[in-house]
Amino acid sequence: MHYISMKHLAFTLLAACTLVTGCATPSYVSPVEVTRYVGETPSFLGQGTIAITASPTVDAESLEFGIYRDAVRQELESLGYRIVAVNGGQVAMIDLEAFVAEDERRRSGVGVGAGGSTGSYGSGVGVGVGIDLGSLLSGAPAERIERQLFVAIKSPEGDTNLWEGRASMVATSNSDYASEAAAATRMVDALFADFPGISGETIEVE
Repeated sequence: MHYISMKHLAFTLLAACTLVTGCATPSYVSPVEVTRYVGETPSFLGQGTIAITASPTVDAESLEFGIYRDAVRQELESLGYRIVAVNGGQVAMIDLEAFVAEDERRRSGVGVGAGGSTGSYGSGVGVGVGIDLGSLLSGAPAERIERQLFVAIKSPEGDTNLWEGRASMVATSNSDYASEAAAATRMVDALFADFPGISGETIEVE
């Protein structure tokens, strides 16, 4: 008797599904929604040294945090900051949140950290994506990946935010932005576009 692994079975079903027109579901990517707040001393922004840290709710050793940290680093350098590991004149703190949902009524966490709140927004985290083969073969919509990125730039003492911003977007699991790397680049680019931005304004970036 020949046994087949569940992983091989899933791959076989996925391959077979591509041959059936009814299995194809359109991909979707939302605009990036961005809201930013500028402190009372914007002249301090975009200069000097800055260290990048994870919020208390995020695992600083996680792969996900590393991807967003690298994207934020590139943007900060382009703004005129010099990145340092410790003892920066300013600190950029990153918080992340992500959910995976088969439709708008069902959401499950996808994790990088857990609990807590930061700045003017709140944020926790989660991760973990599974494939529902029954839904896939029935032509059900692809899972929706909802992500939020929060960055606060503050003094080393951490008492006041010089700047803070939040970016959020939704992409289906069959889109070009399903991967963390692609989503991070798009969200960070949008978050720091026309930095520091208009305080309190919410914009959408395609």
